[in-house]
Amino acid sequence: MHAGETVDCHQHVWPAALVDALRRRRRAPYLDGWTLHLDGEAPYEVDAADHDLELRAKQDRADGVGTTLLSLSSPLGIEHLHPDEARPLLDAWHTGEVESHHRRWAAPALADPDLGDLAATLSRPDVVGLQVPATAMTDPASLERLAPRLALAEGADLPVMVHPGPAPAGAVGTPCWWPALASYPAQQAAAWYAWHVAGRSLLGDLRICFVGLAGLAPLHHERLVARGGTFGAVDPGVFYETSSYGARAVDATARVVGVDPLVLGSDAPYAEAFDPRSDPGLGEAFAHALGVANPHRLLRPAPRPV
Repeated sequence: MHAGETVDCHQHVWPAALVDALRRRRRAPYLDGWTLHLDGEAPYEVDAADHDLELRAKQDRADGVGTTLLSLSSPLGIEHLHPDEARPLLDAWHTGEVESHHRRWAAPALADPDLGDLAATLSRPDVVGLQVPATAMTDPASLERLAPRLALAEGADLPVMVHPGPAPAGAVGTPCWWPALASYPAQQAAAWYAWHVAGRSLLGDLRICFVGLAGLAPLHHERLVARGGTFGAVDPGVFYETSSYGARAVDATARVVGVDPLVLGSDAPYAEAFDPRSDPGLGEAFAHALGVANPHRLLRPAPRPV
């Protein structure tokens, strides 16, 4: 990753090794051909082109993206599986072939008490930090249980990204977008509130980033205070990724937390990156902060021993 280049902090591409591992399974999460089966969502027809590395690299170049950070699809629920089931899938994710401009968020096996494998994964040169599902930190108590894993990232001077996890089973007939609107933002908001209450006292130096503007949780700061919570100085170690939101939500969040914590994420192939240059009220300086300056501060990779 070079200074001055645009960073997309959040895309999804499944390496061939992960696709093969999902196809070997016979219970959720699994692939039947390109049909994805999950416990909480209707069968989903995956577009194979969405996971074609050459096509994605071509699109990144066209979009002016220099480095792309790949995210394990946490709604698959892989992190929550029994370690014996999770390990083959996580190994495929961490070692599967990707393009040279790709870097990865590592993913933990949440039920595995041995953190040695995760520590080793975080030391890989293509790993930029740790991703955890929001479903693993829905309240202060669960955040405390997760803290030893987050502390590994903190100790390595690597950031953590909080991504929506598995959606609960919905009623038959709900629209395909239902989990993304009804479940994912609620998960992200709950995780943000858990961090707001207990995170900094547990992990004083951790840089943490919430996907999807933390489910817009910061916009509820007035209600938070009205109901007995507190909201004071903005934590400079907390970042907000923009995927699936546009100018109005991004601008509203910036009015609460400022511009410095906002980082570009497209959530490709499920959404397109927000381009602030398309809004005359935001402009080039905002675009540079969002896509270049702020992601580099989030990642701030520490020199590795030679």
